[in-house]
Amino acid sequence: WGHSGDNWVRPGIALYGISPFQDRCGSELGLRPAMEFETRLLDNKRVHAGSTVGYGGHWRAETDTCIGIIAAGYGDGYSRFLPSGTPVLVNGRRVPLAGTVSMDLAAVDLGPGATDRVGDPVLLWGAELPVEEVARHAGTIAYQLVTGVMHREEPAIGN
Repeated sequence: WGHSGDNWVRPGIALYGISPFQDRCGSELGLRPAMEFETRLLDNKRVHAGSTVGYGGHWRAETDTCIGIIAAGYGDGYSRFLPSGTPVLVNGRRVPLAGTVSMDLAAVDLGPGATDRVGDPVLLWGAELPVEEVARHAGTIAYQLVTGVMHREEPAIGN
């Protein structure tokens, strides 16, 4: 190979607009993400203080609030290891996950005055919510999250 000096670059995940450094986001390095993970709000429901949400009831409402159900779960590549409090954007507004991510769904705390509607957009990560930030909540790296996203086909129902 001879002498390569400073002529070689291994860009890796930076090609996708994601920082190769765990403590920094791509936008801090002038990168723009090539991927967004977006879904939609499937339902919302008012719950009273003390109500529990998710597997094992590990999340408990501290006050009366509105819980939203989003169409993404670990079967889609949205990590089951994301804890309550991990941010998502609903209509551009930052709200926290509430409870354990299930196979097909996740719950978010929309807040007591929520006016969000079924079908509204939910950003799990992208330009406004860096995947690097989401990965830190899961205790992992962005590579693991972006390579885990799955496209699930609608089931074909036959006779």
